[in-house]
Amino acid sequence: MIEIALCLAIVGFALVSILLVLPSGMNTQSQTRQETIIGQDASELMEAICGGARGVDDLTNYVYLITNYWGFYNNKGLMTRSGKNGYSMAGSTIPSIWPQGTVFYPITNGMRIVGLLSTPEYTDGIMPITNLLSGGYSNHVVAYVRSMSGLAAEKPPQNNTIMQEATFAYHLLCVNAPLAADNGMLQQSGFAREISGNLRELRLLFMWPQHPDGSVGGFRQNFRATMGGQMLVTNDSVISQKLYFYESESFTNAP
Repeated sequence: MIEIALCLAIVGFALVSILLVLPSGMNTQSQTRQETIIGQDASELMEAICGGARGVDDLTNYVYLITNYWGFYNNKGLMTRSGKNGYSMAGSTIPSIWPQGTVFYPITNGMRIVGLLSTPEYTDGIMPITNLLSGGYSNHVVAYVRSMSGLAAEKPPQNNTIMQEATFAYHLLCVNAPLAADNGMLQQSGFAREISGNLRELRLLFMWPQHPDGSVGGFRQNFRATMGGQMLVTNDSVISQKLYFYESESFTNAP
């Protein structure tokens, strides 16, 4: 009996040790899975945005809300106005343009989603600019996204609300930034000005996991790409909403 009791004590001690380690292992596995999903989604989104894609309508199954937090700066560097433009599947809230607040501009196709995510960091209200020295708008575009990768049971045509709410989701900060360059150099060098107007940097910051109340946890991962070409600015015919698309170009040495 004594030997059996000793054996049970040893087994119990071992089981307790295993149980203490198990939650840590499960958390590590979950984090690794989430990082893998983020990496796969980043590749898809980078390709769509850098390519100025118009036909990736499958994004409507995953990007369900886009918010542009904007501020207007005068030529003294002071912010005189600020607000946010919200876009969802149901409509939009664009107080900067429409005083009544709500307009019907749902993100129901891939062109609208990519065009909004590509909004330049600095604009004069329409066209991209390289800085805010002479004033302009500063844009901070955040998308709310359900993961495109992961379990097939969570993906469309799955329309179960419980399954959709349980899907891994994250926030995506899109920064379409101009080429960083010294302003004095740009004024003196024509070549530098030419490069500045035809070279941009895309930064995608993923923040996860998204909690039920809309906040996000402490995990971050940043992806960056440099794009040679120009920004194409278009008007959506519905409400003249400005959409932006990368237009890549090929460069060769000329005599």
